[in-house]
Amino acid sequence: MKPPRILPIITDIVQNAISGVDGVTFTGHSICPACGGPLAGYDTKKKQFAHLLIDNEKKTVYVSVKRFYCRSCHKLCYADEPFYPDTRIGSPVIDLCIALSMTMPVNRVVAYLAVMGIFVDRSSCRLYVNHISNTYVRINARYLNIDDRSGVHLPLSVLTLSGLAIVLDEGSHIDESDVITACGFPSAPRKARNFPLPLKRWINREEY
Repeated sequence: MKPPRILPIITDIVQNAISGVDGVTFTGHSICPACGGPLAGYDTKKKQFAHLLIDNEKKTVYVSVKRFYCRSCHKLCYADEPFYPDTRIGSPVIDLCIALSMTMPVNRVVAYLAVMGIFVDRSSCRLYVNHISNTYVRINARYLNIDDRSGVHLPLSVLTLSGLAIVLDEGSHIDESDVITACGFPSAPRKARNFPLPLKRWINREEY
């Protein structure tokens, strides 16, 4: 299969979105989701968020998520985190799989992701497209047509994270609350947020 051709701006947007989350620690929570009881800090777990492809080698992007202990029902729960239930990869990557699948079959989605510098195996991609997209209908399911020539669509979550990442200082990452809100989770604050989308900021780049 001939490798797809993608505008460099699209690769930059995706890479910036994912890289901007590298190293974030998620600590936000208020009450036990099972019984509504009070929580106490328990420990912090390191989780894989995405696999980047850099010079044909995989680099894993990690985040950390705090766990809490409920003083009432004694159950453990995680802080608000950008992961779908029962998945081991960040929700923006899954959103990207779903957005691309709207205009192409799964095997092409995997190839397009690879050109963007994101590694997802074919079986996992198929699972995300067939199960997650049918189970969770959320704000970040919205997408924009980025390039009519290639049929590439990007989800709002990726576009928003990329816009936030553009203004970061070198070596820093996006704030945890901004990541949660950008990913559209129900637990995220619902106050109006004026997140910058990256398209206008990238539009004058020489390679576009």
